[in-house]
Amino acid sequence: MSSAERHGWHGIDIGGTKIELVAYDGAFAEVFRERIATPGVDFAAFVAAIVSLVARGDAALRGRAPVGIGLPGIIDTATGRQVSSNVPALNGREVAATLQQALERPVAIGNDCQCFALSEAQGGAADGLPTMFGAIVGTGAGGGYCAEGRLQRGFNGIAGEWGHWTIPAPLLARHALPLLECPCGKQGCLERYVSGPGMSSLHAHYGGSGAEPLAIVARAATGDAAATRALGVHLDLLGHALAGIVLACDPHAIVLGGGLSNLSHLYQQLPAAVQRHLFRGVRVPPILPPRFGAAGGARGAALLARQATSTAGSQP
Repeated sequence: MSSAERHGWHGIDIGGTKIELVAYDGAFAEVFRERIATPGVDFAAFVAAIVSLVARGDAALRGRAPVGIGLPGIIDTATGRQVSSNVPALNGREVAATLQQALERPVAIGNDCQCFALSEAQGGAADGLPTMFGAIVGTGAGGGYCAEGRLQRGFNGIAGEWGHWTIPAPLLARHALPLLECPCGKQGCLERYVSGPGMSSLHAHYGGSGAEPLAIVARAATGDAAATRALGVHLDLLGHALAGIVLACDPHAIVLGGGLSNLSHLYQQLPAAVQRHLFRGVRVPPILPPRFGAAGGARGAALLARQATSTAGSQP
């Protein structure tokens, strides 16, 4: 039995306002959980906070355990530096190398969307399926792809970043949509239209107040014209996006995550919306609600650490 199997794994979910660590024992049962505020602008304070959290997790596990971390944004594979993080202290920093040195142990890092997908692939809504795609639709739009329960990272480590596919001109014209700028530097990225803020922007564009998604759904139920149109266009754009995922990855299931995964009408209406963007003979896979949801971030990070430990242990 390896040291990791004896002591377990730590999963850390890092967000703009909070950091959560969950420690799992060798049987992957939760034994410790702690949440703290994110030191968002001071990198030294951020590293110290992680070291302190992991030390308390180690105490709960009675041993040193490998660490998995879910981060917003991506890591530039050429430089090892963090890019597009909503934690300013991390931008441009070699987060993985710094934490590995500070913690003196293996550290596996993936983005938060990938950790969500891995959690739902192992023990979650897509458990036991040959392949799955976890599609986050919340503050932003992103995802992760798993095959045989293992995360597929890709050449750049960004497999699953569907939110930065661009909307084709015919769809923009069909719905009389503006070409929006994206913080990534491109124009017309799906994230700007299908995320939670994107739905609010659609509502404002069609004459509404720019309400939050739950309020838009409630207004549409009363027959409000702006809300009804915003929901219809959002459904069509999201259907187009998920059809692209079907064509690119052909997953056996798509599991939705993020705040919009709580909207019940998506599970009722998305399959038909996706089908409209596919050619004849292509079936829409099941579109499922998440089993762990927001709680899956730290769990997925711990699974990432376990996957990395398992891979390293199989090397000759």
